[in-house]
Order: sequence, then C-alpha cells, then structure tokens
Amino acid sequence: MTKFIHNTYKSIATVCVAMLFFSCTDTYKRVGDEAKKTVFPIGIAKDFVFTYTETKDPMMTDTTASSKVLTVLKSPVSENYENLEFPYRTFPNGLVLDFFDDLNQKSTVTADYGIIYSATNLIDLQGNVVLESHDGKKLEAPQLFLDQGNEWVFTHEKFKYTNPEDGTIMDGEGMDFSKDRNFLYAHKTYGLMRIPKEKETEKETEND
Repeated sequence: MTKFIHNTYKSIATVCVAMLFFSCTDTYKRVGDEAKKTVFPIGIAKDFVFTYTETKDPMMTDTTASSKVLTVLKSPVSENYENLEFPYRTFPNGLVLDFFDDLNQKSTVTADYGIIYSATNLIDLQGNVVLESHDGKKLEAPQLFLDQGNEWVFTHEKFKYTNPEDGTIMDGEGMDFSKDRNFLYAHKTYGLMRIPKEKETEKETEND
C-alpha cells in the first residue's frame, strides 16, 4: 500500500512538471529589452555629396568670404537617422571620403560601409577600408575611425601599411595617427618587409 501511494505521488509530480514546462514554452513571448526594435530612417538620399568647408573670415551680407574645403564625402546612398536620441547617418553601399590638409593636398578613404555620428563628429568606416595619402602612403584595414573634431585617425584591427618613400610594407594590429601624419604610432607590429624592386619599377612606369 505504501509503495502504491509513493508511485502515485511521483506520477502526479511528473505530470505537473510537464504541464508547467509546456505551459511556459507555448505562451512565452519576447518583450521589453529582448524584443528586437525596428528603426527606420527619416530620409534616404541617393548620389549623396556632402562638402564640409571652413570660412577663415566672417561672412558679410554683401560679399562672399574665402572658404577652404576640408572634406568631401560621396556615397550612392545615405540613410538619415538623425531623429534618434543618439543621431547618426549611414552609408550602406559604401563611400568615398576626400579630405584636404593645410596645403590643400588630398587624401582619400574608401570603405564598403560607413556611419557618421553627428553628436560626436566621429566617422566609423567598415569593410575593405583603404586610406591613400597624397604622397602615396597606403593604410588597409577592416575598420577605421576618423575623429574629425580632433583631426585623428585610428584603428584597433589588423592593418597593412605601405610606405613608398622608404620602400616598406608593415603589418600590425592597432594604429593611430594625426590627419597630417606628423604623428603615427603602431600598437603592435608583426614585421617590416621591403617592397620588391619590380613593383617599384612598375609604379614608375605607370606614373610615366
């Protein structure tokens, strides 16, 4: 008799646990922070071109003050999310960014994807990022950040840096430098390799 009662209680407990389990799995829905929030842009621009200039002298109503072009950004598509609490603009189809130094010498950055954070003036470039300076130096990385306010460029990813002036290629991880490249610091380097003479000759032939 005692054994029968024990088995009955055990069966009832098993059924209750099973009911509780199926009840939870059948009715549970993701809510609150777990729910994926859908965000839509307030505007989409095609063949987007943005030119950022700096005016040296105050502009007068009856004359045009001389201005200097600092940055020119071009992209096939730009999506505007600047109505959000932390505003930003995306470039899902890639972008080309030209920026000019004090001598009006141009450097160019290309990337597969980009984000500009309006509040911090920071540009996040992602995917096959290539930065080429006016003097032929080239930096390649999967991600690169441009801090426009501080005129600073940096990456935490692996990079390849080609310097035709001394004929070297440097591989490393993590780099930051000023836009005018007066300061450049590589966090970790894996080695320095000389550019083969054949490549240098090919470059000279192409330039001619």
